[in-house]
Amino acid sequence: MADDAYGATVAKRRLARRLAALRVGAGMSLNETSDKLGWSRGRLDRYERNEWRLPDASHVRDLARIYDATDDERAELEDLGRLARERVWWRSYEDVFGKGDEFPGFENDAARISVYMPLVLPGLMQTPAYMRALLAVGPWPADWQDRALATRLRRQQILERADGTAPRLVAVVTEAALMYEWGSPADRREQAARLAELSRRPGTELRMLRFAGGPHPGMSSLINIFDFPDDADPGIVYLENDTTIQEVTRPDEVQAYRDTFSRIRAAALTASATRAYLDQLASTQE
Repeated sequence: MADDAYGATVAKRRLARRLAALRVGAGMSLNETSDKLGWSRGRLDRYERNEWRLPDASHVRDLARIYDATDDERAELEDLGRLARERVWWRSYEDVFGKGDEFPGFENDAARISVYMPLVLPGLMQTPAYMRALLAVGPWPADWQDRALATRLRRQQILERADGTAPRLVAVVTEAALMYEWGSPADRREQAARLAELSRRPGTELRMLRFAGGPHPGMSSLINIFDFPDDADPGIVYLENDTTIQEVTRPDEVQAYRDTFSRIRAAALTASATRAYLDQLASTQE
């Protein structure tokens, strides 16, 4: 579908980095560039920090011109800008994700998603009944909850892509996320069965932290790590809480969260032991 626009978010981010690198290579400051183009102070800084909604093609051409970009560089910038301007479905749901939030785009474009949540299940693994139970405890009106549920189901479609772009998913969940009483016993068994099904999906590794394992690393962390097909596109981390999603891009901080995730994963049951537990839970949970 056109509005899936695989790669659009990463293209916009890469375009921002390419423009910044060209400016530095040309020996020009932010203010000098802005003055030459008659731009307001701050616009170019926002562009280079990827704080633009959609790249303006004429602006990109103007920057390439004053940076004396080569033909190959101009072609690359034009291709990145074209992809970055593709229609994407999540921009119609800014009331759900937050204005300018790139989380769904990076999730859409990731080659590998590493996710850990200590008390609830990751959105990519939730059944509709589980989603409704979580959304119902928030302060949101019913129509917003319906839109939030729709976005979560749409996000899950990335796992079904058959064109080679489906991400590898490495998820660590906790027993606590499954022990809350919500919905009906049948709803809870369905959610356990859904996890067991996903654990058998090629490209998915699901591990569980059990109460019996005692305290473990990351007791209060909520971590999403996105890695991309091209090594030139740095990984990015998102940290979630009840009210905000924080983006982490500094390489040393991203690496610190990778290390934390590795310790969390190592403390969990193996994938096969997790699957056996979920199969049992899917048939016995009350």
